[in-house]
Amino acid sequence: MNLRSTIVLGLTLLVGACAAQSQQKVDVFGVYQYARPDGGPNLNGWNTAVTGNLNKHFGITADLSGTYGGGGSMYTFAIGPQVSGKASAVKPFAHALFGGVRLGPSGFTTTAFAVLVGGGFDIGSGRLAWRAVQADWMITHVAGFTDKNNVRVSTGLVFRF
Repeated sequence: MNLRSTIVLGLTLLVGACAAQSQQKVDVFGVYQYARPDGGPNLNGWNTAVTGNLNKHFGITADLSGTYGGGGSMYTFAIGPQVSGKASAVKPFAHALFGGVRLGPSGFTTTAFAVLVGGGFDIGSGRLAWRAVQADWMITHVAGFTDKNNVRVSTGLVFRF
């Protein structure tokens, strides 16, 4: 192997190693959520999610949230695929999450199937970013009734590891 080939191979390996280090494997999100179930009260609470990034455009997200108001509560727990893009310091994403919702006032709760479809965008290119907005359309199936008119909006911080 001549010197030129050795230099090209070395630079290729170095660039590959740097690129691998710049790709964060896990995103952890959390802070504030507003939810509006169909016909229900305005709910305020928290939302947290962990995304395992399989590559720079695809990951698996696990999401957990809790909101409170009007004498009741709503908790969601879901998991599903997430796709994302990258444009300088802005990272748009979309996801489809499948799981459950737990609804009700204290002592009278019910757990049902839920689907959350939505997305948003993060601002920041380092280990810490701001999730400017995440909006999800929430579909629930409770006691034989499917409700498609639920929404939740979240904002907060994203930590990347």
